[in-house]
Amino acid sequence: MALEPELTLAAAKTEWTCPMHPEIVRDEPGNCPICGMALEPRTVSVEAEENPELRDMTRRFWIGLLLTTPLLAIAMLEMFGYHFHVDLNINGVPINLSLLEFILATPVVLWCGSPFFQRFWSSIRNRSANMFTLIGMGVGAAYGYSMLATFAPQIFPASARGMQGGPEVYFEAAAAITVLVLLGQVLELRARSQTSSAIRALLNLSSKTARLIAADGSERDVSLERVQPGNRLRVRPGERVPVDGIVLEGASFVDESMMTGEPVPVEKTIGAKVVGGTVNGNGSFVMRAERVGSQTLLAQIVRMVSEAQRSRAPIQRLADRVSAIFVPVVLAVAAVTAVVWGLWGPEPRYAHALINAVAVLIIACPCALGLATPIAVMVGTGRGATAGVLIKNAEALELMQKVDILIVDKTGTLTQGKPELTMVSPAPGFSELELVQLVASLERGSEHPISAAIVEAAQANGIDLKDFSNFQSTTGMGVTGLVDSREVAAGSESLMSKLNVQLEESARSRAEELRREGQTVIFAAVDRKFSGLLGVSDPIKPSTPEAIQALKRDGLRPVMLTGDNRVTAKAVAMKLGIDEFAAEVLPTTKSEVVKRYQREKHLVAMAGDGINDAPALAQADVGIAMGSGTDVAIEAGSITLVRGDLRGIMRARRLSRATMRNIRQNLFFAFVYNSIGVPIAAGVLYPWFGLLLSPVIAAAAMSFSSVSVITNSLRLRKIEL
Repeated sequence: MALEPELTLAAAKTEWTCPMHPEIVRDEPGNCPICGMALEPRTVSVEAEENPELRDMTRRFWIGLLLTTPLLAIAMLEMFGYHFHVDLNINGVPINLSLLEFILATPVVLWCGSPFFQRFWSSIRNRSANMFTLIGMGVGAAYGYSMLATFAPQIFPASARGMQGGPEVYFEAAAAITVLVLLGQVLELRARSQTSSAIRALLNLSSKTARLIAADGSERDVSLERVQPGNRLRVRPGERVPVDGIVLEGASFVDESMMTGEPVPVEKTIGAKVVGGTVNGNGSFVMRAERVGSQTLLAQIVRMVSEAQRSRAPIQRLADRVSAIFVPVVLAVAAVTAVVWGLWGPEPRYAHALINAVAVLIIACPCALGLATPIAVMVGTGRGATAGVLIKNAEALELMQKVDILIVDKTGTLTQGKPELTMVSPAPGFSELELVQLVASLERGSEHPISAAIVEAAQANGIDLKDFSNFQSTTGMGVTGLVDSREVAAGSESLMSKLNVQLEESARSRAEELRREGQTVIFAAVDRKFSGLLGVSDPIKPSTPEAIQALKRDGLRPVMLTGDNRVTAKAVAMKLGIDEFAAEVLPTTKSEVVKRYQREKHLVAMAGDGINDAPALAQADVGIAMGSGTDVAIEAGSITLVRGDLRGIMRARRLSRATMRNIRQNLFFAFVYNSIGVPIAAGVLYPWFGLLLSPVIAAAAMSFSSVSVITNSLRLRKIEL
């Protein structure tokens, strides 16, 4: 097949590849040695470029049509009883009707159809039979037979001669097949150019310039290539955000619908993240550039979707197995057809043998079968990108519809991922100020979200933090160190037990009460004596309850994982209606939970956003990364939700179902088409109905089948997610 381009934001060395056979990559244009069709570039500009193959095929089609029209006119008139007799003499050379047809058909077959014959010969040389093997043999047989009938009629027996006294010629069939195949190529190339429309729309989101604020406060427009991380940029009303960054001044509402699929503009205030390519509303703000060029979210989306479009879904293996034996089987059927008609068919036997064998070869071209899966995957992944669902590979797209267990990490997936210090309960002898100061001073050494919440709360209340030393972090338990020459520990009850810190029953009761409210409890000790409790809560995302209920209705069993205490985990699970959860799960054991469900023969999806989720995301059958999470999680996942919203999982399920339904339709059409077309072309209906299939009709049907598969796949662009 003509090969599909990868679309990128930056210029790069052009490589050429094939969506049907993505393993074929070349440094220069050429033909795929497996399927035979012209390679296309993996990289194209934002603006749609003219396809050189389409231009060439179009030119050949129109010239071929011009020369073939009189041939078809003669054939049609003869079908209605109007017989022509041409007897010309040009410069002493006698010209009869057969020679005239030869003169008209030769440039059509040999020049207009030369790309097909080149690929036919390549398939023979590479020992890789494909659609051009059948086309080359079919057209070549009709044209070669007609040449012999024209220039050496004496070699044919009387049984092969027609009403005109000589053998029949089929120049019009050879020319018409060539023209119809060219038409199919033109229609197919035009239709396939639309498969990347979604990605091209994303590419067009990229701004060309940015409003740079210099150190002296002056402003000027610069090209996007000149923007560097750390630059201050002004985004005016109605402009596109130039790059990814953080709002420093001002506020506005930003339309992120093209990136996330959410139609409601999102409010952006100081400290909020903004994404390049999104559209600013009526406000104005100043932002700091964080990610530029190929590091922006938009560039990563384009790269990820382009890679997904070249991946192969497991269902493609079915088409591959069939295609591997299909062409040899068709060649055998064509040979048997020729022999049967040549030995037992009605007169003229040779003519019937040739025409029916050619019809079998032409109608059986496996082009539609090869296109059925990759075209649907290309359009489906593009549609997902515009809805904020990034598919990393076609296998994930296929498996997502079959998933029955959804394991979700609590922090950052079910919750906002931004814990807040909500309660401070000092022990006798400590004040709230002193307790927060000591714990926050130590927690500065940790990157855990809970640590960050305590530090932010201290800074927000103007508490001066002290230096710390001897910092140690125990995974899943807490932190210890020296603050102002005092030994400070903050973490779980297990950490207190490990340090032999005595906890009063009242402290345990208060901690249990906070956990039932859904708060994470931090025990604090100073010099190995209990000094108080801190309660941290991570608000549940507003969309999470709705998403969980929708997923349950869709047949998914949600399972929550958290490192929190079981009581806290149960409180959150009850709020969300989640029946299964695992608490006090260490980061290193999350993947073990995934394996346990897999051993029970479940198909498991894992959704998470942190570095500690990466092993579980990789272990799951489908790893779903939150776009609001870390780059490591996004790389480990096979699906990324740009918005970081669990409702995106439902979008991914709907996209998976729609794409796989489309692929099954395409495969059904291709299988049924060939199953019905080949026997009819071979003439099985002739004994009962006198019905034969003209090679010209076979060529038209063959071209129509490929275009139909592409057109059906293009419907995925309009599905509601």
